[in-house]
Amino acid sequence: MAIYITDECINCGACEPECPNTAIYDGGVEWAYADGTGAEGLFNLVDGQEVDAHKMNAPVEEDFYFIATDKCTECVGFHDEPQCAAVCPVDCCVPDENHVESEERLLKKKAILHV
Repeated sequence: MAIYITDECINCGACEPECPNTAIYDGGVEWAYADGTGAEGLFNLVDGQEVDAHKMNAPVEEDFYFIATDKCTECVGFHDEPQCAAVCPVDCCVPDENHVESEERLLKKKAILHV
C-alpha cells in the first residue's frame, strides 16, 4: 500500500529528500510523474491508465506535505522500510489503507517510474 501523510504533519520537510521516487511534495505544490524519475512522455501506470509524465497535477494537500500515491512504492526495491516514516519526527507518515498494493505491484510501479 502507499504511504500518506496525516494532517498532524509539522511541515519539517525531513521526509521529502528521503523519497527515492520523489513522491513527496510540499503542500500546495503541483507535481508530475517525471519529477525525479525516468518517466518520459506518455506512459502507462500499473493500472493501465495512460498519463503524460510531464503534465502538472494538482496538489493533494494545500497546508502540509503530501505523497503522490501513484508514485509511492513504500521504498520497495530501494530500502527495507519506507524512509519517510523512518525519519518523520511526529510519526505522521503512515500506511494508506485505501491504497493497498502487493510487493509485486510496488516493484512493477518502481520499474515503470525508473525506466
